[in-house]
Formats: sequence, structure tokens, C-alpha cells
Amino acid sequence: MENWQEFTEETINALLEDGSDPDAEYTIEHHFYDKDFAKLEKLAVALFKLGYEVTDAEEVEFEEGDSAWVFDAIREQSLVTETIIADAIKLEALAKKYGVEYDGWGTYFEGDAADYNDDDMDDNDEDFISH
Repeated sequence: MENWQEFTEETINALLEDGSDPDAEYTIEHHFYDKDFAKLEKLAVALFKLGYEVTDAEEVEFEEGDSAWVFDAIREQSLVTETIIADAIKLEALAKKYGVEYDGWGTYFEGDAADYNDDDMDDNDEDFISH
């Protein structure tokens, strides 16, 4: 199991140190993938029933030539470490139940962009932080 405590604390601290609004509602995206679309679809239904917004699955190809289906389960929430950790642990366990890989969570910077230094961010995901 991932160390969600450490990752979550580091991510939240980095966001706040960069000037992200501590009182904002954040779009938290939990990432899932698997080669078997049917397993992924069953998990997506379960997540929808739990109140998550579920994105459409997309097929992605990895550098090694393999491919998999991916989707995100999204929830708007405050940046509370304990809540995000609890969700990560719960969703990782749910993914295992369906035989799907949980690939962590990510979110976006919230606040005045002038206070944010995005030099370290990928050009395609300027304000997205993920694990």
C-alpha cells in the first residue's frame, strides 16, 4: 500500500506554500487503470454510486507499446489531509476488489495565478499535481 499520509501531506504543503487558497474547494481526481474495460466499467459504476463524478474511460498507449483503459473519479472537497487520505485508502481497496489499479490522486492549484510558480509543472498540466 502506498504511503498516502506522506504523499498527501507533501502535496497539500506544496500547494499552500505556492500560494494556493487553503479555504477553496478543490477538484480531487482519483486515477484508475486496467487493460480490461469490463472490470474498469464495473468499478466506475460502484464509484458513481458512492457519489463520485466518473469520467469517460480512454484507452492510452504506454511507451513500451502496452495499452490500458483509464478514468478518473472526481469529487469537489476542501483540502483536508485526513479526508483525502481516507478516500485514497478506501478507493485503493475498492479498486483491488474489482481487480483494477488505483494510480493515486491529484488536484489543481486554486488561487491567484500570479502567486504560483509553475516552472516545475508539465506544459500540458500547468496547475495539476498528481501521484
